[in-house]
Amino acid sequence: MSSAKTAAVIGAGFGGLALAIRLQSAGIQTTVFEKRDKPGGRAYVYHDNGFTFDAGPTVITDPDCLEQLWALSGRRMSDYVTLLPVSPFYQLCWEDGYRFDYADDQARLDAQIAAKSPEDVEGYRRFLAYSYELYREGYERLGTVPFLNFGSMLKAAPQLVRLESHRSVYSKVSQFIKDDHLRQAFSFHSLLVGGNPFETSSIYGLIHALERKGGVWFAKGGTGALVAGMVRLLEDLGGRLEVNAEIDAIDASSKNATGLQLKDGRRYRFHQIASNADVVHTYRDLLRGTERGRKNGRALSRKRHSMSLFVIYFGLKTTHPELKHHMVLFGPRYRELIAEIFKSDGLADDFSLYLHAPSVTDDSLAPPGHSAYYVLSPVPHLGTADIDWAVAGPKYRDRILKYLNDRYIPGLLDDLVTVRHFTPFDFRDELNAHVGSAFSIEPILTQSAWFRPHNRDDVIPNFYIVGAGTHPGAGIPGVVGSAKATAGLMIADARA
Repeated sequence: MSSAKTAAVIGAGFGGLALAIRLQSAGIQTTVFEKRDKPGGRAYVYHDNGFTFDAGPTVITDPDCLEQLWALSGRRMSDYVTLLPVSPFYQLCWEDGYRFDYADDQARLDAQIAAKSPEDVEGYRRFLAYSYELYREGYERLGTVPFLNFGSMLKAAPQLVRLESHRSVYSKVSQFIKDDHLRQAFSFHSLLVGGNPFETSSIYGLIHALERKGGVWFAKGGTGALVAGMVRLLEDLGGRLEVNAEIDAIDASSKNATGLQLKDGRRYRFHQIASNADVVHTYRDLLRGTERGRKNGRALSRKRHSMSLFVIYFGLKTTHPELKHHMVLFGPRYRELIAEIFKSDGLADDFSLYLHAPSVTDDSLAPPGHSAYYVLSPVPHLGTADIDWAVAGPKYRDRILKYLNDRYIPGLLDDLVTVRHFTPFDFRDELNAHVGSAFSIEPILTQSAWFRPHNRDDVIPNFYIVGAGTHPGAGIPGVVGSAKATAGLMIADARA
């Protein structure tokens, strides 16, 4: 391969950075352009009054997919970042007082399930076996393979049909497990990648096996420390990161993409261009000068997009060692609430929450004697519910904080040192996310694999997509897997 080959990656999220590392490791001179003042994308970091807040993904699974990025150049991830095990993986809590510690400990799981619903012990074992089958087919075999034509989808179809991937996650879990609490405990995972458990393909049941096989981890210093380690690796390899570098347009025709125009007037030329930005924004806005961009932008905007999130970051002047690192706090309703989040033009009166309490694992994220948190609530995206978050946001924040104060973190309101929140408006404006969606295109069966935007564009041969909007989808393993699929195409094309 000629050493003169160059590539640009738009967006420094996990997918963009993982792609850039793979390209740079293969000898393609790569530059990453990031709109904001720091890398990370959804994994941005806020520093406030001595607290460190990870903005987005905090659940690290399948560390092997990350280790591979360092191994490409004979390096070790442990020299750049330290991963700490999290146990239990999650504590699941319901308003009736029931709690379930979801851990990588079969005896502990069996004991908890037996105490709740003895008949479900064997059912869980069968669900776990099914989840491992999904993992082998959906993740190991297909997770990093680009689906560029319908034939590749048809080859995978027999196995996916056999595994009943047309069924929803909740429906398959319910085949194995009878207790209502436990059905929720083993079906909520699809929400972590933007999917409705009652409509998302059961293929996403593989997340359970992914966690049981590889564990759940947290980067010492926060998820931002993993982002920083990836940036350092990229730069050690000779790659470049440009921050405060917002792209105005991709220079392209139907024949090829030639370069980038930045908002500040700078222009660059590249042999290959990949976008880790939101897929609708990429086609509709960045490729607005091309027929392909206009046409595909319209088509993508009409697809179903995942829900949004309302996130509160807060620091306390006390510690709460009784909390677990990851907690899922189920509200009084499950199916009905999720239906409202995905389909209702309004904000529900109740909520289910994910509470992140990283100081339990890593006390460096807060000043001595203090603790850092974030709590998120899934909410409708802006195309589903036309909510004025400038007005609704502060009220919703106060409702959630009072709920936590009353039920899970006594004294929270008195001990508050700092608080900020991030709404669907911020997903739209800060992250260019179409309708403020937090996870891009919704992972239903008819929008998965070949049906998602392709890792290489169908019309512009040297233009590529990486991240949550392409195959295989959202979540750290998903976007890092998309980087492997996209990098394979770009490296092969560069050598052709």
